[in-house]
Amino acid sequence: MNLKGKAAVVCGGGGFIGGHLVKNLLSNGVDVVRSVDIKPLNEWYQIAPEAENLVLDLKDKANCYHAAKGMKVIFQLAADMGGMGFIENNKALCMLSVLTNTHMLLAARDAGAERFFYSSSACVYNGNKQKVAEVTPLKEDDAYPALPEDGYGWEKLFSERMCKHFEEDFNLRCRIARYHNVYGPFGTWSGGREKAPAAICRKVIEAKLSGKHEIEIWGDGKQTRSFMYIDDCLKGTVAITESDIREPLNLGSSELVTINQLVDMVEEIAGLQLKRRYDLNAPKGVNGRNSDNTKILGYMGWEPSIRLKDGLRKTYEWIEKEMLTVAHA
Repeated sequence: MNLKGKAAVVCGGGGFIGGHLVKNLLSNGVDVVRSVDIKPLNEWYQIAPEAENLVLDLKDKANCYHAAKGMKVIFQLAADMGGMGFIENNKALCMLSVLTNTHMLLAARDAGAERFFYSSSACVYNGNKQKVAEVTPLKEDDAYPALPEDGYGWEKLFSERMCKHFEEDFNLRCRIARYHNVYGPFGTWSGGREKAPAAICRKVIEAKLSGKHEIEIWGDGKQTRSFMYIDDCLKGTVAITESDIREPLNLGSSELVTINQLVDMVEEIAGLQLKRRYDLNAPKGVNGRNSDNTKILGYMGWEPSIRLKDGLRKTYEWIEKEMLTVAHA
């Protein structure tokens, strides 16, 4: 399938990934892009004036049918989510995203959509395989037997199953990517929903601006992760949507780092070293998680490849500019 010339809707278009995706689709020849988000327009991370921008709560079935009307491609990114601090403390809110996914699948089926993309998460993976920092990269099959992140991960895994069965029963062609820690400019960097790269950038900038050269790190800093820059996420999302691959695919960098190493990189960008305080009682998630990219490489001859250091620099510079703007307002 080629997305050029198609009418597409991005659900969650006012969010971090969704906002980037809307602009990416418009710049690559998708004729009609509808962007839908629950937030008021003045709270959207990015707004594309060329798109049809709608403020709708997609947990409501009627709104989903409105969003899907006339659309040939549905990108379902809308969810109530955030970083580990939010996920661990808002399990019910995360589970309620199942309403959005269910209603959007029904709306896509009844609108005659040709393709339905669902953004799943690495949080679907069995927690027993993520207990040590020296983690073996997670293969797609490692989602079963099921023991995902409580709340958020269970909802994502259940919605993957819905996509699978909507394709089997209704011939709605569904494509699924399991995102691994997406970061970059124009995202959340404060307020409790931010993810580790943005949170670390903000904390380092705060230390630099205040002159108080110390930083609080959640956990012992030895937990490991991989982080995918937004440009790689967009490329992979479009490629998976256009593909004939019916099974969920990892979409994430395979560059594994500890949280301490992540802090090292941001300190180097900022040009300072900080005293580290470790909050061992703070939410920290699993001890280790990394993406096995064997399948996406085999199917597409490509995997996310933007180096963490390069993506972090762009993210840091954007967050620093935002923080200075707020400070001078």
